[in-house]
Amino acid sequence: MPVVIVENDISQWEDETGSVYHFPKRYRLFLTPGTEVIYYKGRIKDKAFASTRLSGEPHYFGKARIGKIYADRGSDKGDLFALIEGFTPFERAVPAKSGGRYLETIPAARLTNYWRDGVRPVSEADYDLILSHAKLLPTQVETDLPDIQDDPLTFISANEGSKTSYFGTRYERRKDLRVKAIAIHGLGCKACGFDFEQAYGDHAKGFIHVHHVVPISDFGGEKAVNPETDLVTLCANCHAMVHRRRDMTLSLGELKSMLRGRWVKNT
Repeated sequence: MPVVIVENDISQWEDETGSVYHFPKRYRLFLTPGTEVIYYKGRIKDKAFASTRLSGEPHYFGKARIGKIYADRGSDKGDLFALIEGFTPFERAVPAKSGGRYLETIPAARLTNYWRDGVRPVSEADYDLILSHAKLLPTQVETDLPDIQDDPLTFISANEGSKTSYFGTRYERRKDLRVKAIAIHGLGCKACGFDFEQAYGDHAKGFIHVHHVVPISDFGGEKAVNPETDLVTLCANCHAMVHRRRDMTLSLGELKSMLRGRWVKNT
């Protein structure tokens, strides 16, 4: 069954549209891998967010699919988060009402509290009706280069390792994979445990390097990347040591044993 998911302008979670979606455990039965979803925003409450929305009125603004579900390690209430796949934005806002009628069918027993739900299962007919009012834009792909030379802080392209002409060869990276990797692995270094925010305060909030377990220069072409198994979060020092020698990229295990003072090179 398709689902409408609500994205609030102000939330306890700092989700990035089309990458990760957090939700309370009571919605777990509705959000399962493969579920088709439509993004929704309610009426604007703070005009400071006007520039980030397609409309100030209640509206739908994109479609996607639920990927893998994870427990939120930072929650003591059993909250979860889903990886979002195939996010496709709408060119224009699709109003919640058309011709004076809501596009979602509201059960008679829910007339007074229906819109309180952050996750709302809808019928296939309602899902198709909403999409019939939408003009879809191409699937969003970030195209900004990394802020730091040779540092994979930003990911672009549909598959990792796609070669493009850029004064030689440049391997493209996708920003949404970084967001997903951080949601899964956290902001602490998986080798030494360093946390930038704990060390530097708010100025470093959300900062960490994301490392490819297999260097993208070794892909030999495009490769679909799993943020859980193919990426890992590292501090700047550990990331630099992993790539210290061009002819040898350390594994996470080798890096950890080096930190313990008993690293032995694999042969």
